[in-house]
Amino acid sequence: MSRRRLLVYIGIFTSGGLALFGFILFVFGLLIEFFATRQTQPLTGSGISPVIQLSLAGLCLAAAMFTLWFALVALLIARQSRLLGSGYAEAYRLIEEFRFNDAIPLLERSLREGKVNADVLMLLTSAYAYTGQFAKAQAAADRAVQMFPNDPGSYLTLANGYRLQAAYEEAASALQAAVKRAPDQPIIWAELGFVQQFAGDTTAAIASFKQAAEYPMPAMYAVRVYYHLAQAYQGAGETEKAVKAAAKMMSARDGLTVWKSGLRALEGTAYGSSLRYEIEAIDHAVLDADAGNLG
Repeated sequence: MSRRRLLVYIGIFTSGGLALFGFILFVFGLLIEFFATRQTQPLTGSGISPVIQLSLAGLCLAAAMFTLWFALVALLIARQSRLLGSGYAEAYRLIEEFRFNDAIPLLERSLREGKVNADVLMLLTSAYAYTGQFAKAQAAADRAVQMFPNDPGSYLTLANGYRLQAAYEEAASALQAAVKRAPDQPIIWAELGFVQQFAGDTTAAIASFKQAAEYPMPAMYAVRVYYHLAQAYQGAGETEKAVKAAAKMMSARDGLTVWKSGLRALEGTAYGSSLRYEIEAIDHAVLDADAGNLG
């Protein structure tokens, strides 16, 4: 972990702790004052009791921390616009809505502004590929690798372009380059396993899934990884491991929603058909597990 990221985490937890402490102090002070005034006569005149003063100080502390949070968010947004270009945030939102044609001009503008980095090129590669502009997608992905050869995100960009063209072996090669640069990233291992599975290299895919399972993963990756592991363990007769993997698949079942929402953008592509088949198989496995039929 870099020093800058460590300082950010320390700042977040410290300010959050102070905000919580201030709010608790405020509520605790009000409760003390409430119950105290039921036993004695309340103060007369304009004086404020010491307990209420302490309570208000806690409220001010909490308010100051929340103000600091909003200021940090504004600073981070401004920094993102400076680093990634003025259209990056809007392009990201458009891509989430599958409006790729609308996102492309914004990302191209970011490049013209000189904001050339792996994140912008990754989004642009995806947008080009989803709109069938595979030559431009390949050019953007190649540019990312050439400019940022030590950034694993560059190879993710390259792999994404290959995957959308159903060039799974090439995508696997790109992802293998990514895991060499970031061997502790479960998402990269999971992505490698997915394309190896589509390429028909099941043995390598299971090995990648096992590597991914060594780390916590977002639900959208965990549900697919543990589905394939459950199937592999079941096929090998390792019932205990299969049941554990199936249980982890079930706990991450909400992650299927993300993949289902993206299938519409992949209609008519070989990759989209393969992914749809896999998601349907996982859906059936989830229903079987719900019915208690793990076999």
